[in-house]
Formats: sequence, C-alpha cells, structure tokens
Amino acid sequence: MINIAVLGYGTVGSGVVEVINTNHASINKRAGQEINVKYVLDLRDFPGDPIQEKIVHDYSVISNDDDIKIVVEVMGGVEPAYTFVKEALLKGKSVATSNKELVAKHGAELLAIAKEKKVNFLFEASVGGGIPIIRPLNNSLTADKIREITGILNGTTNYMLTKMANEGADYDSVLKDAQEKGYAERNPEADVEGYDACRKIAILTSLAFGKQVDYEDIHTEGITKISDVDMKYAKAMESSIKLLGISKKADGNVYAMVSPRMVGKNHPLYSVNDVFNAIFVNGNVLGDVMFYGSGAGKLPTASAVVSDVVDAVKHTGTNIMTIWEQEKLQLGDFGDCKNQFFVRVAKDKEAMAKELFEIAKEVKCEEVSGEYAFVTEIMTEAEFSEKAAKVEAISSIRLA
Repeated sequence: MINIAVLGYGTVGSGVVEVINTNHASINKRAGQEINVKYVLDLRDFPGDPIQEKIVHDYSVISNDDDIKIVVEVMGGVEPAYTFVKEALLKGKSVATSNKELVAKHGAELLAIAKEKKVNFLFEASVGGGIPIIRPLNNSLTADKIREITGILNGTTNYMLTKMANEGADYDSVLKDAQEKGYAERNPEADVEGYDACRKIAILTSLAFGKQVDYEDIHTEGITKISDVDMKYAKAMESSIKLLGISKKADGNVYAMVSPRMVGKNHPLYSVNDVFNAIFVNGNVLGDVMFYGSGAGKLPTASAVVSDVVDAVKHTGTNIMTIWEQEKLQLGDFGDCKNQFFVRVAKDKEAMAKELFEIAKEVKCEEVSGEYAFVTEIMTEAEFSEKAAKVEAISSIRLA
C-alpha cells in the first residue's frame, strides 16, 4: 500500500479524493499497489464529511511521516506551496501538482531536486487541466525537434470570446455571465489579462526547448480590448478570435507571446469553443498534432493529478528524466518577431494607413461603417509599432 497526502481540500483537492474513491479498483490495478489517502492538509475543518478524520492543519505531520511516499499539492499560489513541495522532495517524497504558478517559477529547480533524490516531480495538470500534454512532450515526442506550440490555454477567456462571437454581446456582458456561471473569478485579472495563459506557455516552452523560461519575459496581452465590432469583422473574414499562447522557433531564436489572434477557418484551433482548451504542436518529423479537451474543472484536473500519482507509484525509486535545465533560455527580441496584423482605423485615416502600411488585403464588413480595415503584409513587431504610433485611434489584432 502507498500512502499519499493531499495539500488543499478545495475544488481540485476534493476532486482528487473523489477520483481515487470512485475509480479505486482500476487505479490500484494500473498502479500495481493500493493507493491510500492518509492525510489531507487544510486550514479548515469539514464536520460531517468523511474526510474530516484525515484532516490535519500542520504540514510537519505530513513531512515527518515516513509512510507518506507521495504528496499531492493542489493549494495554488507560490507560497507556502513552494516551501512544502521542496521539503517533501528533499525528504524523498514524490510530488504531483496542478499548480501552474509554482511550476512556471520553480519547475527547473524542483525537477533537479527530484532527480538528485531519485523521486519525481510531476505536473501534468498544471497545463490544460485534463488534457495530457506534459507527458507527451516529455515522452512521446522525444524524437522530434519542436518548432511551434500554439494553444488555447484558458477556458474562461475562450468561453467569453465564443459568447461574444455567437451572441454579438459586448465584453462587459460576457464577463458578468462568466462570473455568474463560475467560470471567471470575482477578480478575473489572471484570466482576462492573459497571465494564466502566460504561465502555461512558459511551462510548455521550457519543456519543449529544455531550459528555464521566465514568464515575466513573455510579451502578454489579454482580451479586455476585444470588442463586438472586432467580432463582426472576424465573421466577415471567416475567422474566430482566440486568446493564444504561442511559442515558436524561427531564425535560430525562440519567441513566445500571449495575445488575441484572428484564427482562420482552416486552422485546427478555429472550432475550439466554450470552455474547451486545445494545444497544437508542430515537430520537424511528426508534423502537426493537436491535443483537445476540458482545460479546467474539478474532475478533469483531478484526473490528471491522479494519473501523475499512478506514474509516481510505478516509478518508485526511479526518477523519470525530464529535460528542463535551470539555465535560462534567452528568448528572441519581441520586436524581431514577425506577424500579420488585422487593422482598423477611422475612415479619415485611410490615406495615411495606405501610405504607412503595405496592405495585403482590404477587409469589408457590411455591419460596420465609418472605418477602414485591412490586413498587413508580414512584418516585425517593431515595424508595426513604429507605424501604428503615427496613426490615432488605431486598433489591431494579430493573425494566427
């Protein structure tokens, strides 16, 4: 029997216990041993809940118990999660976590400790919830050199953009709806400003290219400036607007960013709607592959965490090699990154726009008047910024 401890009995933590209880027979069979939840750490008590007999309020009870072989960290945030996880690994306990903030900031260090102690630090649920992406990048795609990872990595913003597109609703209305449905937090900043997606693409980039990528270095834009007018243009262009995390290698450099994008109908991410997530990967041998599914939610995320627990049990005493060095990966200069841009300007700025930009295509939309819209030729971010600064009230969205 393998004893585990769960840190945090919130949405995901209670989901982990539920998944283990519901599917215990098949989980134990796959693990080769019985998995038993011995402790659950939480500040609260849960009178009337069977979990109460396992609740502890002091982490040292778990840390000092040699019977605990695996710690499941689903608290969220960097501290005290980092302190608890590091201590667990140093004491020879494997860790499974869904904590994207922790993994993005300290993943390389914690993997190095796990390797030294011949235990495992596993984090499948930190990106894409229930979508398996970490394990495929680490194991299944090792024959490939990854050239690009592009993902819809945040279910809240994807739900909001889908609703704006389908119902013609404005940003404020769909945000309120998302909050009422429990998809968006009371303070939605992490989702709508792109910070959540940024941490996830930082993790994926670190794994794909083998070195530490700091999320603070990734250019990040959210969806707060996307309007119902943008959605009308997208429809006219047979496109959808998605918040994408993108990491790609070009001209010997790795570029990473998060921003809204116009996604054409022939792109595999075009029809990924509502709270679903999808991650598109391009390798130099395999070509294109896409992972799709529920990117968040209690049970999908818990399922991914429990799969890591099973993996840790199967590899007791053996470290699963993960190439993610602590050396920092120097990202390419964002200004050198090349993109195409969809641009809107007031009608009286049409002549100026034509003079400044090389226009690949003019965009007509019968539902919008008083504007001139177009798609630029491919150009660097620096070139676009320099030209855009010369035009008042310009609005732009990159193309995928």
